[in-house]
Amino acid sequence: MRYTIFGESHGSAIGVVLEGVPSGVALDWDFIRAELQRRAPGQNATSTARREADEPQVLSGVFEGRTTGTPLCAVIPNTDTRSRDYSKLRDLPRPGHADYTGQVRYGGYNDYRGGGHFSGRLTAPLVFAGAVAKLVLKERGVSVSAQVSNLAGIPNPTQEQVQEAILAAKAEGDSVGGCVRCRVEGLPAGLGEPDFGGNVEGVFAQYLFAVPAVKGIAFGAGFGFAAMRGSEANDPFCLKDGQICTETNHTGGINGGITNGMPVEFEVVFRPTPSISRPQHTVSLSRMEEAELVVEGRHDPCVVLRAVPVVEAAAALAACEVLEI
Repeated sequence: MRYTIFGESHGSAIGVVLEGVPSGVALDWDFIRAELQRRAPGQNATSTARREADEPQVLSGVFEGRTTGTPLCAVIPNTDTRSRDYSKLRDLPRPGHADYTGQVRYGGYNDYRGGGHFSGRLTAPLVFAGAVAKLVLKERGVSVSAQVSNLAGIPNPTQEQVQEAILAAKAEGDSVGGCVRCRVEGLPAGLGEPDFGGNVEGVFAQYLFAVPAVKGIAFGAGFGFAAMRGSEANDPFCLKDGQICTETNHTGGINGGITNGMPVEFEVVFRPTPSISRPQHTVSLSRMEEAELVVEGRHDPCVVLRAVPVVEAAAALAACEVLEI
């Protein structure tokens, strides 16, 4: 399955086109809406105040409740926009955001409102696509789950710690980042290739780095390997119910770019939200002189909580590619 996400944060709608979806897949709309609701903004003080219903409208690829096998196109209307909050960003790019690179890449014709196509708003259609992918994977016995593994430097934080860290940064006009750990179960051994085109780690990385604010991915023990010896890092093989498996899963279910039958596990890190209300140094693009910027508008003080279903969506789509669906 291949996907193309389209639209801008403050345009009339955002959406996705999914190609290669198997025909005959029953779309569980309660499940799809629940996935979108997990990501939806405006639910509490730890997220942006922007409120969107995120009700997908399917334009093609579904007939009588099942996929047809032809391109599946869905759109999600944008209804709660305040474009005036972003007028200054056309001239004063936000440090850490894609305002500057987007303007250079597209010759100044990009839609800068709300971050345009670079906005986290575009993860809504990604979650829709991921929900469809999860339904396809379910028929093959594959599941995807994720959770926050670090927030503001706190490993495996409790709900109280999460609230405290995010609201403290918000009160100071700042933001925090964190990590999400994901687990894909049910992928059989032998999938993937050792080389560039089909390396399983490379496939997952490509999908995850397309998620806004993701700046790193590590499989299994990840950077923890640096502190291990081989005797600690190796995953001893064993037999369980007549099947070959490993006693540990430090390699994250992948050896030599190929699945080994254990769960594919990885962790991704999200940078703190660039849109903060504290004064920051930037450059006026029209005057070509240094300037100061205070970002206005509604922004997430932390994207990590809402990113959990986004990571799952990207992982589900990557798993479909690895399975050659």
